[in-house]
Amino acid sequence: MHQLHLLMLLSSSEVMWISQASVLNLLGALWIIGLKAAEPDTGSVSCALRGISSPPAFSKEGHFIIGGVFSFHYYLRIVQHNYTNHPEPLQCTGRMYTRDLRFARAMQFAIEEINNRSDILPNVVLGYQIHDTCSVVPVASKIALQFANGNDPKITLASSCPKVASVTAVIGDSSTTPSIGMTRLLGLFGVPQVSHFATCACLSNKHEYPAFFRTIPSDHFQAAALAQLVKYFGWMWIGIVRSDSDYGNNGVASFLRAAQKEGICVEYSVAFYRTNHRSKLERIAEVIRSSTSKVILAFIALGEMRLLMEELAKKPPPPLQWIGSESWMTDQEILKSGMFAGAVGFAIEHSVIPGFRRFLLDITAAQVSQSPVLREFWESTFDCTMPRTQTEVDLMQVKLCTGTEDLSAVQIPYTDTSQLRITNMVYKAAYAIAHAIHRVVCDNGQNSQVPRCNKTEFVEPHQVLEQLKKVNFTVNGYPVAFDSNGDPVATYELINWQTGEDGTMQFITVGRYDASQPKGQELSLTKKITWLNGQTQIPVSVCSESCPPGTRKAVQKGRPVCCYDCIPCGEGEISNETDSLGCASCPDEFWPNSKRNECLPKPVEFLSWDEVFGIILAVCSIIGAFMVVVVTGIFYRHRSSPIVRANNSELSFLLLFSLTLCFLCSLTFIGRPSEWSCMLRHTAFGITFVLCISCVLGKTLVVLMAFRATLPGSNVMKWFGPLQQRMTVICFTFVQALICTLWLVLSPPFPSKNLSYYKERIILECNLGSAGAFWAVLGYIGLLAVLCFVLAFLARKLPDNFNEAKFITFSMLIFCAVWITFIPAYVSSPGKLTVAVEIFAILASSFGLILCIFVPKCFIIVFRPEQNTKKHVMGKVPSKAL
Repeated sequence: MHQLHLLMLLSSSEVMWISQASVLNLLGALWIIGLKAAEPDTGSVSCALRGISSPPAFSKEGHFIIGGVFSFHYYLRIVQHNYTNHPEPLQCTGRMYTRDLRFARAMQFAIEEINNRSDILPNVVLGYQIHDTCSVVPVASKIALQFANGNDPKITLASSCPKVASVTAVIGDSSTTPSIGMTRLLGLFGVPQVSHFATCACLSNKHEYPAFFRTIPSDHFQAAALAQLVKYFGWMWIGIVRSDSDYGNNGVASFLRAAQKEGICVEYSVAFYRTNHRSKLERIAEVIRSSTSKVILAFIALGEMRLLMEELAKKPPPPLQWIGSESWMTDQEILKSGMFAGAVGFAIEHSVIPGFRRFLLDITAAQVSQSPVLREFWESTFDCTMPRTQTEVDLMQVKLCTGTEDLSAVQIPYTDTSQLRITNMVYKAAYAIAHAIHRVVCDNGQNSQVPRCNKTEFVEPHQVLEQLKKVNFTVNGYPVAFDSNGDPVATYELINWQTGEDGTMQFITVGRYDASQPKGQELSLTKKITWLNGQTQIPVSVCSESCPPGTRKAVQKGRPVCCYDCIPCGEGEISNETDSLGCASCPDEFWPNSKRNECLPKPVEFLSWDEVFGIILAVCSIIGAFMVVVVTGIFYRHRSSPIVRANNSELSFLLLFSLTLCFLCSLTFIGRPSEWSCMLRHTAFGITFVLCISCVLGKTLVVLMAFRATLPGSNVMKWFGPLQQRMTVICFTFVQALICTLWLVLSPPFPSKNLSYYKERIILECNLGSAGAFWAVLGYIGLLAVLCFVLAFLARKLPDNFNEAKFITFSMLIFCAVWITFIPAYVSSPGKLTVAVEIFAILASSFGLILCIFVPKCFIIVFRPEQNTKKHVMGKVPSKAL
């Protein structure tokens, strides 16, 4: 007599953690079973079943019973309850799916095989009770309570009743949602449940589902495998259709978490359940037809997938690349439709179970007539009717089944043993439970070949539960073990639906996923994949085309991150990768090429010898120096002539020497700046120009004082003799030399790279070091030039045909004009033009001095020698206009 644990658990402290969902399941199951407490009699309390317990589809008596739940059907007959009569028993309806019938038969085969073995549970007979859950929670909950409490019509509660359930463990269900409902109930009683096909990652939570195990990998691994697969083939824009159930919703949630890490975007994610109104399925089909993504992931149960296939067949969508989950990826019926040719997806590894096909086909007429499930299967397979009685045979005018029909001649999922995948999971589950029971009731003793088993021992489910956690064995070459979450090691085959040589669709294994491998190496391909429409090229499914190097991605407002515009990199930035999220700035001395995908060294700009501008300035400088040499030669040859002697020949030759240096110092500004050239160009320029202006100033003072010396009693000229003139030039030049020396010692000019003026090129220039010293040098030159100009202007009208003051006035006027305009031009000129402006100022002022002071005298010496007389110089002979 079984004790009714359900009534006891409500006061048990061990199950106070029961969830609200579990309570609802319990209450619903109580209503379904219809328990009614009987009047208490002396010594015992009993309960009677008001409802009708569900008979098993297959059963066998044994010392220990294993429960089995499979979904032969996918619909529950709808009954309207009026609450005035006893509720009718729950009944499954709809077409039979023979694949689950094969699963149930695999459980039978495994148990029969175990019963015939001597190394596992010798002399112990395992029995079974196999039920059809219709893949719905109410039936699954009802069966779970039957497993926990038995099917006796009257249950007596007494202290002598053993606390054992009617089954030691349960195999199933084939779907996630019924499995969740069952394990919530069975877990309360400590009855272990080993599923062969419930893959929801949520079931790995041992706090909520402490008694749940499975031989199929968790969807946590399948979701990661699918995300890696999508990433591997570069599909960044996909659609998702899922079952609106625990399997679909939890599986897609896991996939989305993994996909987000891989940068995969989802255009849409739609869900439906097979019991939804047809209009919802039509809307989902329209979403698929109108989508822009070319790849669609169907994380969907087999029942929903068949409905979706039927709906899409009415108006086929554009060619899509389908990615399938293991629930439908190896279904023969969907494969034969040909609609999803080229589909890829993961499936459980295929296997071989020796003797299983012969067991499947070995169904006798007696077995068919005695089992309603086999009778329905037989009639639907051979399109005949199995008679119940001889009277029915005489009355029925339909095709009758003889019971001798040949199962091997039909091609249906039940007889297909070429792809034993989930079937092997059932086989492994049965062996896992058998090994757990063996560890409870058997003692291997000293001789492990002859174990001793106590088949009369009462085995409580929680004992089997504890031993299931420890099992580790191999059957048919397939390892069986569970981790701390009750899950096996996750391994999958990558399946591709290809058209064979005979024109039929086939499952082809093209790769493998092994979660035990190092990260990033789990997925491996072994064969070529045939894609949609028989293509060998990988389909492209992106929301936006890849951004080439030189651009960056800019996410479109309100759309997923995979939808973006390609924006060219900004000035000074590059991107050298496809689909770059941002652009990187080039280093200071580099600049992007025209495609903005590479940083190239910036061109270095300076006034070089080989460019036109540099050549022109160099030629002008040399011409100026040559002119000075020519003038010097003329003056030296005619050094005794009145004009030369009258214009202070000593200062004139010194002035010519300084002008030569002025012309030549401009050459130091041309070419690549170096440390020495930077120091030389500015100091040489400053000193030579002061020397030049000092000579001009000396000549001006001599002219001015010479005429003042003619006044009676004047002895001014004794202060402006040759020695004083030399000392004046030396003193003026020494001041400039001192300024330049301090400049070079304290903060000398140095070559530098100007990166700020032009972004795309480098200006190689001489940094002044001390800007104050530079402007002090220029200011001193300007001061002397202004002083010279004022004195020359005052002496311009003195009576002399060749009064130098006139020419010095013009030369200083040009000199000052040049350097006054030089200042704004120098400050505002960019790059090498700054150097060019400085050279131009040097050459212009130097040419002004040579042309204004010396060319008129040379003209008289060379072309008008008759005027090169003392009388003409003294102004006693009127001078003709030149």
